[in-house]
Amino acid sequence: MTDQSNLHTKAMDFLLKTSRTFFIPISYLPKGLQEAIGAAYLCMRAIDEIEDHPELPADSKISLLQTISELLKTDDYSEKELQTLFEPYKDDLPEVTLLLSDWIQYCPPSATAKVLGSTQEMAEGMAKWVAKDWQIHNKEELDDYTYYVAGLVGVMLSDIWNWYDGTETDRDLAIAFGRGLQTVNILRNREEDAERGVNFYPDGWGFDEMLAYTEHNLALADTYIAEIETKEVIQFCKIPLELAKATLKALKEGKEKIDRATVTKIVNQVVEH
Repeated sequence: MTDQSNLHTKAMDFLLKTSRTFFIPISYLPKGLQEAIGAAYLCMRAIDEIEDHPELPADSKISLLQTISELLKTDDYSEKELQTLFEPYKDDLPEVTLLLSDWIQYCPPSATAKVLGSTQEMAEGMAKWVAKDWQIHNKEELDDYTYYVAGLVGVMLSDIWNWYDGTETDRDLAIAFGRGLQTVNILRNREEDAERGVNFYPDGWGFDEMLAYTEHNLALADTYIAEIETKEVIQFCKIPLELAKATLKALKEGKEKIDRATVTKIVNQVVEH
């Protein structure tokens, strides 16, 4: 067993390594909330690395994701069961995935059920979309895919806000918040996705249609945040949202991404507001 102090250091280290976008707002959160959100992000990142793995065969991905989903449905799964599951893949999977049991242990016990509920549903949905080879043909399928890989992040965040101080938020707006952030990435990574044979654009959609879909969801994300009163929660949500909006603006101007100076400026504006 790893003690909580070591777990905290390890978790923050992995957050920094795996996502600067989320490390920044997580680092500003108060104790308790920081551990809950950090653990949730790392649990979801652990399974995301399975779904996105460039070399793992589809049947292995499906088997891993479905088994994780089944294990997390029960309260009596053990660290050993996860280690046994990952053992044949320990040379293939990244460390953030192999340490899934650590991230679960890092989560405050009273928030664990909420985090695992969303992670379990996400793993199940990811397995479904690996089986479909991520082929999206219409808006309904895009909605379904983005719900599982990102909308559920919004749902899980809303559950944690409620756990933290009783904050109530709209579930559909929470889903739109996650979905909007995800589709900014879809716009940004289209060429990279195409190189690995993946296309998240519905049939007949180009940049303009995906842009309109993204802007619609980001506008709903603004409404989501407007309903929140807790300063720490507003700040957490606004940092990735404002970074996503700035990235969208850069994409419209033909740039690939925003530079580090712009990121720092946006973060400072949100924090000082």
